[in-house]
Amino acid sequence: MTTVAAAVASRLPTRWVGSAACALYPRFEPELGRLADFCPRGGTAIDIGGWYGPWSRRLAARCDRVVTMEPVPHLARHLRSTLPHNARVVQAAASDHESTARLWLPAGDRGDRGVSSLARRDIHSYSVTVPAVTVDSLGLHDVRFVKVDVDGEELPALLGAAGVLQRDRPVLLVELETRIRPITPVIALLTGQGYRGWVLAARYWMPLADFDLAGHQSRTEHLVHRGLLRRALVPREGRYINSVLFLPAGRVPGGASAPERPPG
Repeated sequence: MTTVAAAVASRLPTRWVGSAACALYPRFEPELGRLADFCPRGGTAIDIGGWYGPWSRRLAARCDRVVTMEPVPHLARHLRSTLPHNARVVQAAASDHESTARLWLPAGDRGDRGVSSLARRDIHSYSVTVPAVTVDSLGLHDVRFVKVDVDGEELPALLGAAGVLQRDRPVLLVELETRIRPITPVIALLTGQGYRGWVLAARYWMPLADFDLAGHQSRTEHLVHRGLLRRALVPREGRYINSVLFLPAGRVPGGASAPERPPG
């Protein structure tokens, strides 16, 4: 269902909508406001699923280089014209092989709602053909952070980055939603590679193993169907959590300003 805000946004200049989205996003997704907890300075960051660029913009201020992958043509053009000079935009979907792919979108949406995906769901009604590439094919080096927001196609995106993950051991922030796809294969892939999952529950980071993500998402799924503005107004204690931080084994997120939740 298209929200009123989304319908209005589709009639506004892309630059206006992008500015509003970037301003609201840290409230909607507080992990973005906690970059210092997990994203090392310098090096290369990859933003897979750039949308209007809220993550890319923040990452460009922290990292030496940002590579933003965004398959929606008009959003990729917007990112090229608005992101800082140290950001490179790749107009393609992330996959486990080089090809073209069908990107599915809801009726009346050009990608502005941020729910386009290579995996067709009941909300999708039409598709556009886009390039699909692997992260490993981009020739990147010193990768320190990767954000993945691809609405169900996380596993192919990560498999296409296998070389980068093995070589550089970057921090990962992956959006996982049980209502879209089973999340166990992604978790199994990353834990098998020596990563440990974490979620930001209210003010504290919790080990994913101690957090019932599926149960939480089932209880809070009604929030997903609200517009971005209404979701931004939900208290952090009651928000819908879908971002999972994966750190190489032996590392924990944050420090004095972002403590791990105490036991008990």
